[in-house]
Amino acid sequence: MNTLSLQALLPSLDPQLIASICAIFVFAGIVKGFLGIGLPAAAMGLLTLIISPTEAISLLWLPILFTNIFQYGRARNKREIATTYKWFAVAIFCSIFLTSLFINDYPTALLTVAIGIAMVVFSLNLLFGLSLPVGPGRGWQVGVGIVSGVLGGLSSIWSPPVAMYLMARNTPKDMFIGTTGFLFLAGCLPLGAGLVISGLITWPVIVKSLLGLLMTLTGFRIGEILRERISQDRFRQIVLVAFLIMGGRLIATGLF
Repeated sequence: MNTLSLQALLPSLDPQLIASICAIFVFAGIVKGFLGIGLPAAAMGLLTLIISPTEAISLLWLPILFTNIFQYGRARNKREIATTYKWFAVAIFCSIFLTSLFINDYPTALLTVAIGIAMVVFSLNLLFGLSLPVGPGRGWQVGVGIVSGVLGGLSSIWSPPVAMYLMARNTPKDMFIGTTGFLFLAGCLPLGAGLVISGLITWPVIVKSLLGLLMTLTGFRIGEILRERISQDRFRQIVLVAFLIMGGRLIATGLF
C-alpha cells in the first residue's frame, strides 16, 4: 500500500499507532457486543491516550451512527418511540449541533474534562443505579435533552443523561433499548454535520472512521460470543470500574 493510501486510512504511518487504534475499536466493539452499551465511553477513554480529543470524536462518529441505526432499526415500536420522545430528540439534535459547531474553539482541557465527566457519570449510573428526580412532560424532555446534547457535542458521549432519565421514568426494557437507539441516533446526525462544518470530518477522516467501524463490528461479534461464556455481571463491573478510573484520569489531566 502506498504512502497516500496509508495517510488516508489512519492519522499516522506509525505502525504502533495504527495497531493501537485498531485494537481500541475492537475492544470498544467487544464492550458494546457484550453489554449492549459503552461504545463511545470505551473508545474515547482509550483513544484520548494516544490522539487528540477532537480527532478521537471524528473517528468515532461512523461507529456510533451505524450501531445506533441498527439498534433503533430492530425496535418493534419505532413509531411510538418517535412520537413519545420527539421533543427529547429535537432538543438533543439542536444542542449537539450548536455545541459541535465550535468544537475547534474549545480548549483541549475543556474537552478532556467533559469526556471524563461523561465517563464518570456513565459508570456511576450503571454501577449504583443513579437516577434523576424527573417528572412527565415536554419540559423535562427538553431540559434533559439540552444537557445531553451539550455533553455530546463536547465529548461524543451523551448517553448518561438519556439513560438516567429513562431509568427514572421506569421505562420497560424493550422500550428502553429502542428509545436509547432513537435518541442516540438523533444526536449522531447533527454531531456529524457540526464536525463537517467545523472541518474535522473530511473524506480521509471518513475512511479512517470506516476502518474504525469495521474493527468495531469485529469486536461486537466477539462480544456477543463471549456473552454466552463469561459471567456478564463480573465483566460489567470490571469494565465500569475501568471507565470510572479512566474518567477520573481525564478529569485530572484536564484540570491539572
